Amino acid sequence: MAEGSGDVEVPVGCEHYIRGCELRAPCCGKFYSCRLCHDNKETHKMDRFKVTQVQCVKCKCIQKAQQSCEHCNNIFGDYYCGICHLYDKDKKQYHCDGCGICRIGPKEQFEHCAKCNLCLPLSFSGNHKCIENVSRQDCPICLEDIHTARISARVLPCGHLLHSTCYEDMLKQGYRCPLCMRSALDMSRYWNQLDEEVAQTPMPPEYQNMNVDILCNDCNARSTVLFHILGMKCDSCKSYNTAQEGKPLSQTQTNSPQ
Repeated sequence: MAEGSGDVEVPVGCEHYIRGCELRAPCCGKFYSCRLCHDNKETHKMDRFKVTQVQCVKCKCIQKAQQSCEHCNNIFGDYYCGICHLYDKDKKQYHCDGCGICRIGPKEQFEHCAKCNLCLPLSFSGNHKCIENVSRQDCPICLEDIHTARISARVLPCGHLLHSTCYEDMLKQGYRCPLCMRSALDMSRYWNQLDEEVAQTPMPPEYQNMNVDILCNDCNARSTVLFHILGMKCDSCKSYNTAQEGKPLSQTQTNSPQ
């Protein structure tokens, strides 16, 4: 709201951010509401860190990047970062020096993991599998950047990252990490249910003595088990998240002298 007036100024912004100014792209000199709008329109990327000027959407005054208009006092954003030149409504954002960009907080609920190179909830502190610079990889579902994405990241038990929205989409199709195939959920209840189904579904006589070599995607153990069309259970961790290695072998062949 401009000082001295009774009008409430609602920042215009775009589909990505609510803000009362447009950024002058240092690469082409054009004004855009945000870097994402610029990148969607142009054939090159905008470096938000090099932005030095903005234009007030209310009075059209072009000025240095700052939180409010020097001409009409229009507030460009409840939140403003002078490093990222991020303007938006207040979402408890904070700038993380480790990530090098702004994150949605509150800050006190997150901690930067130097190895993963990502801010993670405090509940993950010492309780997640670190993969060096994992956030610098693209999401394996949508193939878009994870580190600078506006969408939060979901850390799987294996340590790999997905966009939280992509994680939800993944669960509609299956339960395994698309990179390493390890279970992304606690599947123990389902494995117990599968035990009962296997016990109640005998194989035809010609397959009853067939053994097969399997590799477990959850614990990486190899074992030889009875072949079953519903699934083969890992001898080590009791998971059914396994892959068959080679062709089934008859029990006689498996037990024959070498």
